[in-house]
Amino acid sequence: MAYLDIAKKYFDAWNIHDADAIVKTFADNGTYCDPTTGEISGDAIGTNAKRLWDVFPDLSFDIVSIAESGSGRVAAEWIMKGTNTGSFQGLPPTGRKISLPGADVITIGADGIKAVKGYFDTRVIPEQLGLQVLVQPFKVGPFSFGNSTAVQSGKKTKPGAFAITTIWNADAQTEEIRAMTRATATEMLQMEGFIGVAFFRIGGRGVTISAWEKPEQTKQLMRGGSHAEAMRKFWAELSESAYTSVWVPDHINPLWVRCTVCHKMNDYEKNSGVCKCGQLLPEPNPYF
Repeated sequence: MAYLDIAKKYFDAWNIHDADAIVKTFADNGTYCDPTTGEISGDAIGTNAKRLWDVFPDLSFDIVSIAESGSGRVAAEWIMKGTNTGSFQGLPPTGRKISLPGADVITIGADGIKAVKGYFDTRVIPEQLGLQVLVQPFKVGPFSFGNSTAVQSGKKTKPGAFAITTIWNADAQTEEIRAMTRATATEMLQMEGFIGVAFFRIGGRGVTISAWEKPEQTKQLMRGGSHAEAMRKFWAELSESAYTSVWVPDHINPLWVRCTVCHKMNDYEKNSGVCKCGQLLPEPNPYF
């Protein structure tokens, strides 16, 4: 079979979602490599394809151009398309469509594909799914960096208590913990006295800070649901270390709001939402 025919057979297998057929186009020691997989071989190549099909069940490759670029080498320019109806990196499906341009350099021998090297911009899919793409170091000097998430109830109530939980875990457990955290936050929105919650993760440490109207309302988290299930998993196997706590504020200063006319800051509550210049003040943000 001609080299170009083998390359086309490889893409055909992708488009009919046949993982075994993809693997069979490779020689015994053939490898696949792209910016997200690193170098893989054998059954791992088919597993990688199945992972993509789980995220984008209608995934397909439109071949823009394909040609031999030397003895035993084929260059293919393509556009990968699909609809995100499966979980992507542990996140719920967005329902959005993606269109990722890329290229493969395929080295082929008498017994099949020796190597596929894929090239594409790793930022494109997350951005098309409406996800943030943040490039930052893990650590610089005394500073560590991570990511954060917040959920707000919309209440303007001044917090009367903060529940703070810190958990340390192995990397392999992070996605499970994130999933339980999202489920817990969704349930919090229905709980009495809940104001808001913020999660942040730095390295192997996850921190949750939730704001409540009264300290006793935090006990609702232990009455069942996702948080109680997470605690059961913690005692059984999940994480390396953790602690929980409830903090009562010593004092919370007034929420200051800047006037859009005279540009002076005002104590919104004390001034009943009106600046000293007579201008109505903008709606204040929630405390948390």
